[in-house]
Amino acid sequence: MSSSFRAPPVRSSEEIDFVRFFASVWQQKKLLLFVTLGAGLIAASYAFLADPLYKVSSVLRPAAINDLDALNRSEIYQLSTSEALLKVGAALDSYDTRLGYFRKNQKLFEKFVRPGQTLEQSFQEFNHDSIRLILPDADKKNSLSAHIKLEMMYPKGVDGVSILNGFVDYAIASERERITADLNVIAKNRLRELNGKLDSARSNYNIEKEAKIASLRESDSLKRAQLQDELKALRSQLKTLRSDRIAQLNEAIGIARSLGIQKPATPSSLGESAVTGAGSVMRTEVNNQQIPLYFMGVDALKAELAALQSRKSDDFTESRIAQIAKELQLLASNREVEVLDARKNEDIFLAGVQPLRTEIFRLSGLNIDMAKLKLVSIDQQALEPLVPSSPNRPLIILLGLLFGAVAAIGIALVRQALRAARVNTEHDRHDLAASLLQSSGSGAAQLDRQQELGNKLLQK
Repeated sequence: MSSSFRAPPVRSSEEIDFVRFFASVWQQKKLLLFVTLGAGLIAASYAFLADPLYKVSSVLRPAAINDLDALNRSEIYQLSTSEALLKVGAALDSYDTRLGYFRKNQKLFEKFVRPGQTLEQSFQEFNHDSIRLILPDADKKNSLSAHIKLEMMYPKGVDGVSILNGFVDYAIASERERITADLNVIAKNRLRELNGKLDSARSNYNIEKEAKIASLRESDSLKRAQLQDELKALRSQLKTLRSDRIAQLNEAIGIARSLGIQKPATPSSLGESAVTGAGSVMRTEVNNQQIPLYFMGVDALKAELAALQSRKSDDFTESRIAQIAKELQLLASNREVEVLDARKNEDIFLAGVQPLRTEIFRLSGLNIDMAKLKLVSIDQQALEPLVPSSPNRPLIILLGLLFGAVAAIGIALVRQALRAARVNTEHDRHDLAASLLQSSGSGAAQLDRQQELGNKLLQK
């Protein structure tokens, strides 16, 4: 049995007539209009019914160099203009600084407080959603100078200008207080260090002075002992010499008596003592021999002996004794020691501490008016906005209309595609039924079966 069944041709997507499609879409222009206007109306409702939000901003730039000159001239705290700007920026971005400002100005933030929330929870919401710090883009080579921008979004009924400007002033004041505290701590530590060095120099001076006094006194004691020993030795020597002289005189007196020399004589005069002349005779004797002591005669020798025996001190016979007495008298009091002990203001005698005193005096008189210290320059203060920042009503309405138009076109295309698919399905059913009828063979039963199958397909 032969069959003439033919499958319906499959239409390629490339054979779709786009012109016919868009023409069919345009036939649904009422649908397009209603959907577009509906979307625009919804967008307009949102734009006009949503709570408006306002935006304010403030811009900070580096201060002038002369604004920080007084601080930098203190030589204990150095701060450049860029570093000061970064410090203020860090304070503006600090959670503690923002929370402190929030706590001190709760009346300004009443709109941000939600029932059932703690103060910290309300602040967290404000800090996360309402305020934002914008730093300059380092990749932008055309940036004229560094700056910091602070933006704040707030609903109607909130004094956003006062909040933002007050927060900027609060952050600057907080950073100024931190710098003041750091400056005071550094100055106190520096003064403590300098005073420590001065106390150390004073202690060293006292030790050196005491050592010098002890050295002088020791030297005087040693010299005094040496002089006293020398004086004692000299006196002992003089006493021995006097005893020896007395012994010599006694011996000479005995010899002079035995020779009958009563008056001073000479060896030559002793030999001619028996010769007497009518006139006076003058004799002169020259020899290089020492005349014995007994030629002095008994009278002279006894006189010298009596003088020696009655002598109580031999000091006058030696000039060195007088010199020793003089030196001992000088050693009785050391004037250098007395001067060192009599010093009252000993700090003026400290060596090498003049720079320390100068620095202590400078730091003690350091008077920087930190209240007038300008860390940053407020290039732009927050001003009351004329229009809300969001919602942007024209943009929202335009986007709503655009979305509605796109949605309407999409709906029209879907409807047209469904309609075309339904028509194609009907054509395919009819073609399938015809093919089944043509392929029928001999026999009524087969024809009936084919006819029944075709009817079922048509019913489907």
